[in-house]
Amino acid sequence: MMIPDMNASSPTAMLREAQEAPQVVARLLESNAPLCRELGERLRASPPPFAVTCARGSSDNAATFVKYLLEIHSGLVTASVGPSVTSVYEARPRMRDALFLAVSQSGRSPDILNLAQAGRDDGALTVALVNDTTSPLASTCEVVLPLHAGAEKSVAATKSFIAALAAGLQLVAHWSQDQELLAALDTLPDVLAKAAATDWSAALPALSDADNLFVVGRGVGFAVAQEAALKLKETSGVHAEAMSAAELMHGPWTLAGDHFPILVLSQRDETLSGVNDLVTKLDEQGVPVIVAGAAEGRASVALPGIEAHPYLAPIALIQSFYPLVNAIALARGRNPDSPPRLRKVTETV
Repeated sequence: MMIPDMNASSPTAMLREAQEAPQVVARLLESNAPLCRELGERLRASPPPFAVTCARGSSDNAATFVKYLLEIHSGLVTASVGPSVTSVYEARPRMRDALFLAVSQSGRSPDILNLAQAGRDDGALTVALVNDTTSPLASTCEVVLPLHAGAEKSVAATKSFIAALAAGLQLVAHWSQDQELLAALDTLPDVLAKAAATDWSAALPALSDADNLFVVGRGVGFAVAQEAALKLKETSGVHAEAMSAAELMHGPWTLAGDHFPILVLSQRDETLSGVNDLVTKLDEQGVPVIVAGAAEGRASVALPGIEAHPYLAPIALIQSFYPLVNAIALARGRNPDSPPRLRKVTETV
């Protein structure tokens, strides 16, 4: 198999758009700061009893990141509600006074719109994290936090996903008035620029040859494990499954082996000790392990990471991952910009 240059002179739209993410995030943080300060004041004045997230695909992975932030940092129980509850089953969940967060690149999927409207009708504070501010979702929700990603032509979302992570983190930082987190947030564009330039090509041979693998994360890093697995599926035709480091040991790891590697994404926080133990156990069992981030231990491949605040670290990891998965797709003879049977906007009901 020919291994492509990860920094080819004629990059795909996916790679070009992924490389725009640091500038997108810089623009988002500056433009949305007044909106987040105002929304934070409102939430402190009238704290919601719980939060609801609503999204599909990559946007749902971003919503997972926000869920962990809200539950770990803000202590707010957060539920991911399936849009089909209202669009198909015509149920009306009770969401009065809740914080309702809809995450979408296009803002046009009917099922997302249906649940957002149900939330607003029931008295929830509806907030849209959306790239297209002219979309029906932006009109449906009371508050709009634009993603400022600009046009995204590749079917595989990259810069809009990273923007959604940054938007959720910015909201939590301003709501909590956590000065350490706010200061860390200011460094995010630089962190992403360094992550975009980080070379992960050492993992290319092993992952290009794999038809099955687990992508492992935990805590605030689980969302980017979900995103990495999704991107491997849609761009490269690899059957990748996101797995919590805690859940892997409850049976699934029996699948792993010579032709079923494990990619571990990790950040330096309370989950690190457990992830390190997992890496050691996998190595002892002869499982090929590719480690990225803070985790330590013997691995088949150790990928370099960027030291950053634990809430920024997962965003940096996915920024470094996108050039790798773009190269994996090309090595497997696929076009990451136009995966089979996929369209840019998926309008589920």
